[in-house]
Amino acid sequence: MHPMVESDTLPCHAALADKALAGAALTREECAAVLGTPDCEVPGLLAETWRVRRRFCGDKVHLHVLMNAKSGLCPEDCGYCSQSRLSEAAIEKYPMVSRDRLLEEAHAARRSRARRFCIVTSGRGATWGEVEYLADAVRAIREEVGIGICACVGLLDEEKAKVLKEAGVDRLNHNLNTSERFTPGIVTTHGYDDRVKTLEAARRAGLDLCSGAIFGMGETDEDVIDVLMALRDLDPRSIPVNFLHPIEGTPLEGTWKLTPLHCLRILCLARLLHPHREIRVAGGRELHLRSLQPLALYAANSIFVEGYLTTPGQGTREALQMIEDMGLEVEEA
Repeated sequence: MHPMVESDTLPCHAALADKALAGAALTREECAAVLGTPDCEVPGLLAETWRVRRRFCGDKVHLHVLMNAKSGLCPEDCGYCSQSRLSEAAIEKYPMVSRDRLLEEAHAARRSRARRFCIVTSGRGATWGEVEYLADAVRAIREEVGIGICACVGLLDEEKAKVLKEAGVDRLNHNLNTSERFTPGIVTTHGYDDRVKTLEAARRAGLDLCSGAIFGMGETDEDVIDVLMALRDLDPRSIPVNFLHPIEGTPLEGTWKLTPLHCLRILCLARLLHPHREIRVAGGRELHLRSLQPLALYAANSIFVEGYLTTPGQGTREALQMIEDMGLEVEEA
């Protein structure tokens, strides 16, 4: 993806890691240099990124489990999403699942050694009825299961966020997805500012933030830098790094812009810009990293197991073996 250049024309990766360890933000030029690292230099970049990851996250990995609690039927037109109104993908569509089903899946997540159970609903934003229904289920999960809970319910205001917070949700996921410049190219039914406002409302309600991006949708390196720097300003506790799964039937089907090594460059940049935060290698990791998946853990300290919203993913047993093979340990709740 990037032309080969002499390594002595690039900033020293060790110097960039030292800068991150000191808490200083990389400049745009330094970020561009990370993304432009020649393929043959990526192992060195990973080694320096590991110094940062290990300082702040040790040798631990967090497991998270997603549940698609309400699938499809979404009025939004996000080009990457199999649940949007533009999608013709062959996915299962259903209304909100039962309270018992939510409890059952939360127990399963706990058995999988997950630190957090992530409840996701499709749609522009949860109604008051849905918020109250989820709040009731969350109270039961916290009492019976004792697992961290993240909710992803679309656009949200402060009042609804407070209800979820009081019920026991401790983190809200709402991804920026891409840069402000590139957002109109992937969705028109809401804007970049709408996403920022949801995150700000959640923070005012006392919720921790989980917010990341999707890469491989046709964005430029400048867009990658823009969204990762915007996330540094928002300072979420958790940053999921997704790689586009170009699902058949979606507007972005057939979009293949990534290589395994470039995925690793993006993960390294995320860690160097967010040295002390949870970096989760998320959707699409199995598809794009392929045999290099284990190397992602030199930058990321968190993964999803047991699949994503409408696509399968690495199972718990395989994930645990990968973590053990890398000499790392699962950090449970």
